[in-house]
Amino acid sequence: MSVKVLGNCGNAIYRCAPKNAFFCEPVKQYLAPLAYRSFATEVPLSSISNQKASYKAPIAAAPYVPPSEVLTTIYAFPSMEPLRFEGYHPAHLNLPLRRDILHRAVIYEADMSRQGTASTKWRSEVHGSGKKVLPQKGTGRARAGDKKSPIRRGGGVAFGPKPRDFSSDLPRKIYDLAWRTALSYRYRKGELVVVEDGMNIENDEAALLRKILEHHHLGKTSGRSLLITSSYRENLHEAFQFASEHGRVLNQDDVDVKDLLELGKVVIEKSALDRILWEHESDLLKHQI
Repeated sequence: MSVKVLGNCGNAIYRCAPKNAFFCEPVKQYLAPLAYRSFATEVPLSSISNQKASYKAPIAAAPYVPPSEVLTTIYAFPSMEPLRFEGYHPAHLNLPLRRDILHRAVIYEADMSRQGTASTKWRSEVHGSGKKVLPQKGTGRARAGDKKSPIRRGGGVAFGPKPRDFSSDLPRKIYDLAWRTALSYRYRKGELVVVEDGMNIENDEAALLRKILEHHHLGKTSGRSLLITSSYRENLHEAFQFASEHGRVLNQDDVDVKDLLELGKVVIEKSALDRILWEHESDLLKHQI
């Protein structure tokens, strides 16, 4: 008597039978379960019992513990020398990417920016007589109404635009979450550069600004950059008028979610970053009764 191990999807099936008896009886072979594989081998029972005894359950991995704060390096502009570290809450700069929320925020901002002032005149609004230009019959030509008809030059416009409101609705908590999601996305990719307050250059020459941006890989070859200041910087704003190919500069009040996602890198003053995070954390505040 020998023991034959038949492999079946990782499970061992043992059948006790005389050697070659399984293949010599076609009826038994047909009625047997479909467990035969060509890699079946004969092994002693002792090795099988030892393998079962040596099995050890896998050790469960330790649960993930989110960091209590994320560190951000504060640089000096325009030398870009690191000064110190600043810690921010993970709900501010360590949020997961939510493309759906960012898409809703960008569409919301685009709808709010549409003026909706396009307007045309319908035939009743066009100045002129309502008399028929041709008799109804007898001329051999097609029927015609007054000269204000949309098919005539100088007449009204059929189905033309009228003043309307294109704005859409978006809950404030979702919009605030989109702001911090965009900043977190830039932070995790290493494209958020936080600088000390007072970001400016010595003069308003565009050549100086180009050299600074290209030297620190913030210019055109690196995908351009968005510089965000807490207040108006005369030299910086004047220089960007002639160096717009390397990026642009905006005040913190003029920045939208789309601006944070549009260019290659975001260079922002610390006070401007703190102000943006403070203004867009309504979903983090608990409702007070």
